[in-house]
Amino acid sequence: MSEARDRLLSTASRLFYTEGLHSVGVDRVIAEAQVTRATLYRHFRSKDDLVVAYLTQADEAIRARVDAAQSEVDDPDELIRTVGRSIAADIQSEGFRGCAFLNAAAEYPDPEHVVHQAVLEHRQWFLATMTELFAATGKPDSEFAGRHFVMLRDGAMAAGCLTDPAPVGETFLRGLEGLLTYRSGLGSALS
Repeated sequence: MSEARDRLLSTASRLFYTEGLHSVGVDRVIAEAQVTRATLYRHFRSKDDLVVAYLTQADEAIRARVDAAQSEVDDPDELIRTVGRSIAADIQSEGFRGCAFLNAAAEYPDPEHVVHQAVLEHRQWFLATMTELFAATGKPDSEFAGRHFVMLRDGAMAAGCLTDPAPVGETFLRGLEGLLTYRSGLGSALS
């Protein structure tokens, strides 16, 4: 990646996350990244392409964190807890403004729009990944558990930027423990 492209994407990512996608124009990104308009359009054909690059970078970072957890943690329940703790830490981090993907979906509600499509692609991957992690526990109903986990995460992401994030993170993690415990009991009940 060229230094100018990196600077553009870094600047756009910071502005988009903190201020919103529609409220930040390309002129502002150009000015803060200290590049020319021609440089922006050499690397990104449109603002939509820049927004998709921002979301792609966020997606790659999340995938890398999940991959790192998978390479470090063998126990399936503990792996799910590790992913959950990472989410809770994000919610409590300085400058937290919610989920970049949920925020983007709210600003681009048209399911055919390229930005909305990037959101859906990430969310489909995340749901599939969590469902696979729950399936690896050997407990029943991994599809339900994956959907439930994503729903808990979405709620925590929304609440975490509206109120005190500490109890939101704690509640999210307690919900995750409840989900793991419930599924353990369900397996016994089905035997």
